[in-house]
Amino acid sequence: MVTESADSPPIHATDGRNTVRAAVVIGALGVVFGDIGTSPIYTIQTVFNPADPHPVPISTDNVYGVVSLIFWSVMIIVTLTYISLVMRADNDGEGGIMALITLLRRLGGGRGGHAAVVLAGLGIFGAALFFGDSMITPAISVLSAVEGLKIVQPGLEDLIVPITAVIIVGLFTVQRRGTAAVGRLFGPVMIVWFVVIGALGISGIARHPEILKALSPTYALSFMFGHFGIAFFALAAIVLAVTGAEALYADMGHFGRKAITRGWLGLVLPACALSYLGQGALLLGDRTAVSSPFFLLAPGWARLPLVLLATAATVIASQAVITGAYSVASQAAQLGYLPRLRIAHTSESTIGQIYVPWINWMLMVSVLTLVFAFRSSAALAFAFGMAVTATISITTLLFFYVAHVKWRTPLWLVLLGAVPLLFVDALFLAANLTKLVHGAWLPLLIGLTAFTVMTTWARGRVVVTRAREEAEGPLRAFIDQLQDYQPPLLRIAGTAVFLNRGDRTAPLAMRANVEHNRVLHEHVVILTIDTLPVPRVADSARTEIDQLGYSEDGIIHVTAQYGYMETPNVPHALRLLDPAQTEGPISVEDASYFLSKIELKKGPAPTMASWRKHLFIATSHVTADAAEYFGLPGERTVIMGSRIEV
Repeated sequence: MVTESADSPPIHATDGRNTVRAAVVIGALGVVFGDIGTSPIYTIQTVFNPADPHPVPISTDNVYGVVSLIFWSVMIIVTLTYISLVMRADNDGEGGIMALITLLRRLGGGRGGHAAVVLAGLGIFGAALFFGDSMITPAISVLSAVEGLKIVQPGLEDLIVPITAVIIVGLFTVQRRGTAAVGRLFGPVMIVWFVVIGALGISGIARHPEILKALSPTYALSFMFGHFGIAFFALAAIVLAVTGAEALYADMGHFGRKAITRGWLGLVLPACALSYLGQGALLLGDRTAVSSPFFLLAPGWARLPLVLLATAATVIASQAVITGAYSVASQAAQLGYLPRLRIAHTSESTIGQIYVPWINWMLMVSVLTLVFAFRSSAALAFAFGMAVTATISITTLLFFYVAHVKWRTPLWLVLLGAVPLLFVDALFLAANLTKLVHGAWLPLLIGLTAFTVMTTWARGRVVVTRAREEAEGPLRAFIDQLQDYQPPLLRIAGTAVFLNRGDRTAPLAMRANVEHNRVLHEHVVILTIDTLPVPRVADSARTEIDQLGYSEDGIIHVTAQYGYMETPNVPHALRLLDPAQTEGPISVEDASYFLSKIELKKGPAPTMASWRKHLFIATSHVTADAAEYFGLPGERTVIMGSRIEV
């Protein structure tokens, strides 16, 4: 008979918590590990690819060295750097390189301020590289899976690219439906995937168990330093084994560090390690299997089902990185590095599941272009490694800076960890630079383009804000003038809400209404949306009210605070206001909303280079409709325009 003590939790409560934990881990398996979990499909095949400009000769010693180097690269970069260290640097629970940037921005005015600003700029470049990763991952992942068809039936080789294109079009087309419904299927599919690749790895190891010697780091070191001329170039392909490491960090806010750690150590790492060991064992006995060791591990009858399972897994891997691109774009817009984009929340229960149409269709066109231009996963592999190594190197550097400056970790301890880890990152980065003319230029070009757009937009916003402040004039002085207006302004019934960028200047729409129409609503709310460098803000801390020096004129200023992961909703924020502080009743259901629309023109002032002015103005055209973005009712929203030169 089992009894429960007074000090122990009820058994059913413990079971409930365990069920929730298991559900979170399964969810993480479906979203977080798709990219890194499909790397075994193409990593070893790419290392020994005879078409590589720096081929690795296939021999017994080289097989041991490559498998050992893959295993220890995964242990050092993923398990040690990301799981053990980097994932400790969160911004109110959120992870990813954008979280590190916000932490650095907080340090901008304090200790290490100048270095923090420079490193934040480097972090923006890392975020820009992520867009390159988001384009290359779906192309290489789906291509590598569909390429299994030529192992099953060589006559189907000509269909690989068309089938890949159809899958990719379908993948991007269903994005607007959201991942909430299909997300429940992702976890079980990936569990099957990891069990299968682990079992196939065990079958390969059983044929040549001596491959287990590759678990010793001595084989990796002897290969690296005994055959440096070969091993150094091999690193450009070996890095493919750690693609998706950034996803572990970026998705930390959705699943938590513990769930990701459990999933990685409990299933993903063992399954991937067994797959790599099994492929190495296969090559020890049959060097002709180098064309596709992953699929050739399976018996003939199982290869077609394995291709179908691999295709499902790579679609899930693509889904994860596409969703990550939505999140990065949304956070960048909130922090002022991209224009305001139209964002649709696709799940009422899961925070962070969003759909960004402009990013979605841009990615689809880019991915299809890559598929038709490169036509094979091996050709794309040269480009893929560059994006991964650069992002990992930047993330590691930013983490150790935050650890030293923000957490006050002693410099000697920081250097003890940073120097060897950054040395490993630098080796991978240098190896990928040797592939520059063979495709590694592509993610750098994408990253530089995105970085230029993001920094130009941030600079342009500063210029436009300064020009708007001059045109709008001080808010306090404007409110003072209203008190002495002669003849007095006509005050009409109702509530007017004027959206403004801050509390220092008067809204252009409000100034135009007063100066041209000489009327003002009985109740006026000047509303500012303030995006804080935190993911979310509780409703209890959402709004702040300023009566602007007069407690009975019916004019107040409201600041509505949102986290960078949230989409502002103005009517909802107004409903949170305390009627005792609003100088009269505010009828949210009948309120009229006024927006100031700015038309940008290139001016003679030397605010930016001429080409950057053109780029800034062109980028402004993708800005989402403000009324829709702020949740305003279209039938009660008035837009008043003005022109500003940049």
